[in-house]
Amino acid sequence: MIDHISIAVRDLGASAAFYQRLLAPLGLRRLVERAATVGFGKTYPELWLNLRPGMPPVASDTGCHYCLRARDEAAVRDFHAAALAAGGSSDGAPGPRQGERTRYYGAFIRDLDGNRIEAANFPRPG
Repeated sequence: MIDHISIAVRDLGASAAFYQRLLAPLGLRRLVERAATVGFGKTYPELWLNLRPGMPPVASDTGCHYCLRARDEAAVRDFHAAALAAGGSSDGAPGPRQGERTRYYGAFIRDLDGNRIEAANFPRPG
């Protein structure tokens, strides 16, 4: 249903390098680079970083987060580890979670600006 998302960042160069590392385990790569935006995706840009140099850090209590699908639990763990290695912070270590209708495996991180990003792997219906 959702085609793409845009995330505001204060330092486009640093954020693009950060996201390049943590999105790789999810199969997303840098596809588009412009002066004030960078797009990541598999075949077309699904996640955009947009430069907002005057933006204050994102408040921790906004309630907003972005969830990205992972192909398996290992990709969730690799996403989390890559984010921490690139300067992000953990906002929920990899592990099982109870969603509204199903259990899943996920991890949460905060990017360099405080945006909350989740990677999740959902069980296949069986």
